[in-house]
Amino acid sequence: MRNLAFKRLTKIVFITSFFSIGIHAQSGKTTLSQDEKFSELLEEKAKINANLSINNSYKIQIFYGNSSDAKNQLATFKRDFSGIEGTIIYTNPTYKVYVGNYKSRLHAEKALIEIKKKYPTALLIKPGK
Repeated sequence: MRNLAFKRLTKIVFITSFFSIGIHAQSGKTTLSQDEKFSELLEEKAKINANLSINNSYKIQIFYGNSSDAKNQLATFKRDFSGIEGTIIYTNPTYKVYVGNYKSRLHAEKALIEIKKKYPTALLIKPGK
């Protein structure tokens, strides 16, 4: 009985090794073809993102919470302070409304005094990377 099982196992090993000789793995060549406009679009997007950078300047945070409230707060702020830009940033799990784009802390603090009259919970931040 053992001898029969050993012969059967030997046959299976021999047959599988014989047929696996012709099997090869995939070749490592990959070719990529894309439209030239795609590269131009990526370059434009990079330029826009560089202009919208929030990391190099001081901002004033006037709100954090859910999406719909953040949109309402930003719309209200734009009506009250039309000369100051604002944006909504998502940081898990809340949305934050940042306003202003101040290169120096002095200018940001001056604007913060005016903004706090309408938004008492506003605070000065310098967003990190």
